[in-house]
Amino acid sequence: MTPVEPDKSNGYEVNAEEFMRRRNQKIGVATVREWCRSLPRGRSVLELGCGYGQPISQVLIDEGLDLYAVDASPKMIAGFRSRFPGVPAECCAAEDSRFFDRTFDAVAAWGLMFLLPAEVQPVVIAKAAQVLNPGGRFLFTAPKEAVTWIDVLTRVESFGLGQERYAEILRREGVEITGDAVDEGDNYYYLTVKPAASGV
Repeated sequence: MTPVEPDKSNGYEVNAEEFMRRRNQKIGVATVREWCRSLPRGRSVLELGCGYGQPISQVLIDEGLDLYAVDASPKMIAGFRSRFPGVPAECCAAEDSRFFDRTFDAVAAWGLMFLLPAEVQPVVIAKAAQVLNPGGRFLFTAPKEAVTWIDVLTRVESFGLGQERYAEILRREGVEITGDAVDEGDNYYYLTVKPAASGV
């Protein structure tokens, strides 16, 4: 009997059409736009968990960033590619992305981190830190408190490791939390930077 492969989309492939119908097109836009404006236009950004590209990917593009995108759901990536055919997009789990073989000026993971198993989240954070250029920025959303819950759409368990644990992982990877934010959907943002190397 062939073993069943784990669903790296954490339930979003099966529920892709419903997600695309239901995704609020305003939540997160203003906060992500403000973050984008901390980056010069033309800088490279890797988006982990891009979904079908609306609205977050659209904001990254509109703000003049050079986008690369990853999502584990084939249906989501198909939707993304139909909207942004010129953007390099990869269908795979975030932790398996080949885009981690290059470097970026920024990494964004909106609505992804807490969908990943608790043991995978530090792996993804470490990989994001490693590909950041000095001075690069990393944005992700996850609850401020340590909490687990069942995702309303997918019925899959979600894991928020909490601010203290995320800060510990980020410090270990040489990334500093520089701020936070909360958007109109009560999503909590971790705003971080990889410090530039200081000269001697």
